[in-house]
Amino acid sequence: MDLTGYWVSIVTEDWRYRMLVAKKGDYSGVPMKPETRKLAEAWDPAKDEAAGEQCKPYGAAALMRMPGRIHVTWENDSTLRVDTDAGTQMRRFHFGGSPPAAEAPSWQGYSVASWEGTGAPGRAPQGKAGALKVVTTHLRPGYLRRNGVPYSATAALTEYYNVVQESNGDQWLFITTVVEDPAYLTDKFITSTNFRKEADGSKWHLSPCTLR
Repeated sequence: MDLTGYWVSIVTEDWRYRMLVAKKGDYSGVPMKPETRKLAEAWDPAKDEAAGEQCKPYGAAALMRMPGRIHVTWENDSTLRVDTDAGTQMRRFHFGGSPPAAEAPSWQGYSVASWEGTGAPGRAPQGKAGALKVVTTHLRPGYLRRNGVPYSATAALTEYYNVVQESNGDQWLFITTVVEDPAYLTDKFITSTNFRKEADGSKWHLSPCTLR
């Protein structure tokens, strides 16, 4: 499974949450605790902007749901790098080991990757890789949606990446995302996001984080 290259998100569901900033109070589908809803109701984008927190919706727990493009490359034999044009963010998926004990929280946290069914530490043998599993911790608190639905520093993110090629040659990347946050959620928050591969980076367009 080759994840490298440029991919564009194909938004066929949750349009009002992904392409737009939903209205305050529109939290459908998120298993929120009552106190979490109160925090979301207090959301103030102007206050976040004044505090330099424009990137709160671009943390790892929500980043792949942003409309736009991603660029996947191998930084080295044991590190897969994912850049996003939305918010100009960068993630690293580390194969082997575990997060350093002193790892500081950040928007993208620390991600440990493994190939399901192979145990291969890094570039999996061609034709033998299952889904790519990525577990991310050490997250800085952010938003699951741009209208202020929060996740906490205790949130853990698990993702599964699969590539499928259709008979017409189109390649698709399917990402299943599971967010677990005992502080703010009553259950797992699960989403599925689709990307289609592009021939090159001619449509790549970096944009800053925005809350509006």
